[in-house]
Amino acid sequence: MAPGVYVLPAQTMPVLRSTMPGSRQVWSYTVPSMPRSSHSPGSQQLDLLGGGQPAQIHRLFFALLPDDAVARQIETAAAAAALAQQLRARMIRPSRYHLTLHFLGDHPQLRTDIVNAAIDAAGKVRGGPFELLLDSASAFHGREPPCVLRCEQTPAALQTLWQDLRHALTLAGAGMHVSRSFTPHVTYAYSRSALPQAVAIEPVCWRVDGFALLHSVVGGGEYRILDRWRL
Repeated sequence: MAPGVYVLPAQTMPVLRSTMPGSRQVWSYTVPSMPRSSHSPGSQQLDLLGGGQPAQIHRLFFALLPDDAVARQIETAAAAAALAQQLRARMIRPSRYHLTLHFLGDHPQLRTDIVNAAIDAAGKVRGGPFELLLDSASAFHGREPPCVLRCEQTPAALQTLWQDLRHALTLAGAGMHVSRSFTPHVTYAYSRSALPQAVAIEPVCWRVDGFALLHSVVGGGEYRILDRWRL
């Protein structure tokens, strides 16, 4: 995976540690305790005039992250698909491309208990690099239908990674949000018109050699990598 720079406030800066389980290197972060919010979940923070702003929603999930070269392939394929579909849509920035493995919920604050359980679970997963071929574009139903790149055949190694991580999350007590089914996809846009038709694309060849735990604030900026593991 391509290295990146992630700038955090000093009071929440994670501490990097390196471990060497077996023959692979894992870079881990010790996530500091977060102050407990004085507001109940879903509450609003009132200003002096009596108005309010909705509380932040913190999202946690495991995902595959493309490197820069693969991200460029996805961007090219997405543009071609959007043209073929005559798509009116909100396009996704390449820096936000990812393939979700497991969703760990939306929360009113960053849940360090879930983060630590997820890190512990991921550290128990073993596997090796594999090839993923994204070769079609379609969409899911929704208010703004997500437009996605998919693979006609899910690699056995990807399915095994999903299953092993799901099992480890359940044992670690962080499996309350994990899905029972898996449809690998990379979202490239959200349609602002009818559900677009499925089209074939120039295949995107992606060598997967790791996965990451991500945190985002819904409606905010870029994803923040909390930890990542090599396969």
